[in-house]
Amino acid sequence: MKILLVEDEPKVSAFIRKGLEEEHFDVEVAYDGTFGARLALGHSFDLIILDVILPGMSGFEVLKTIRQRDQDVPVLMLTALGTTTDKLEGFNAGADDYLVKPFDFPELLARVRALTRRRGGHGVKGATLTLADLTLDTAAKTVTRAGQPLKLTAREFALLELLLRNQGRVLSRAEIAEHSWEDSFDAGSNVIDVYVNYLRNKVDKPFPTKLIHTVVGMGYVMREDER
Repeated sequence: MKILLVEDEPKVSAFIRKGLEEEHFDVEVAYDGTFGARLALGHSFDLIILDVILPGMSGFEVLKTIRQRDQDVPVLMLTALGTTTDKLEGFNAGADDYLVKPFDFPELLARVRALTRRRGGHGVKGATLTLADLTLDTAAKTVTRAGQPLKLTAREFALLELLLRNQGRVLSRAEIAEHSWEDSFDAGSNVIDVYVNYLRNKVDKPFPTKLIHTVVGMGYVMREDER
């Protein structure tokens, strides 16, 4: 899961980022509202954590800008402004949740997990995931590459969606199994490798640029380059 954290206080942002990364979230940080809005509009995130008092643009302004383009991405407002009026302004601007500083990290984590679960469930409509010329439509359950439709099984589709939602981050076989195979996974089998190979034959083999990469001893990652 990819999270955008817009927080101008270095100690607070470092604390949140460290905690979330320890929970295996991929966190990108912006230290002012203007850059935060640019990142939010230019990239795909599963959740945005947004402070209210920011240089450049206030959190409310950033949120309104985001909502003009994206009605689906969950936004958690994180701020010292904790009056009812402040909270109502945040919710009216399109916030999904509101957490007041100071806070305990376990509470923040619980809110993050609740919002990202909602993002991954039926509440998200029409979410499109892209990498290079590959496009996956989570609502229509379709995949295309270079404009060509790809026929995937349900298991292959779920695996590709997981890899795309975590593009740029190496996923271990255990993580893939946890998210895509649940209780039916046999830890002693090579089923993950087999399905990754199936997926490569459809997503990569017919095209000049490889997107699914093996990181020896660690797992798999989706990205454009050959690092």
